[in-house]
Amino acid sequence: MYGYGGGGQWATVDDKVVDGMLIEGFASVFALLSWALFALALFAFVNAAIQREDAYRAADKKTKGFWLIILGIAAVVMKLFSVLSILPVVGLVAVIVYIVDVRPALKQVSAGSRRGNRFLGGGRRGGSSSDGPYGPFNRR
Repeated sequence: MYGYGGGGQWATVDDKVVDGMLIEGFASVFALLSWALFALALFAFVNAAIQREDAYRAADKKTKGFWLIILGIAAVVMKLFSVLSILPVVGLVAVIVYIVDVRPALKQVSAGSRRGNRFLGGGRRGGSSSDGPYGPFNRR
């Protein structure tokens, strides 16, 4: 059985089946990509939510509320809109900025504050009171 396939060619039924399978495979790849981007945005949102408010101020990275709103909107946009649309791309940029810039700064600030707090498991571990940042401080 033959039919007109467009482009000046006659296509068989088999060609139409193959085309349908390719389109279906292409759509499934985009669906997986969409879910992966949504999972990345959700990870960034949860990570932003568990950070302390004062860590954002100490790292000079806007506020916790700002990042929660931006990352929450990015997650919703990535879930509702097609990956080929511009809105998920803008959301992805916001998520990447958080993961690459804000998250390491928050980790650095939080790690520094945990080191000095003995109640959180920090404090000195095996060093003497004369230790400096680069090792023992011995005046001669």
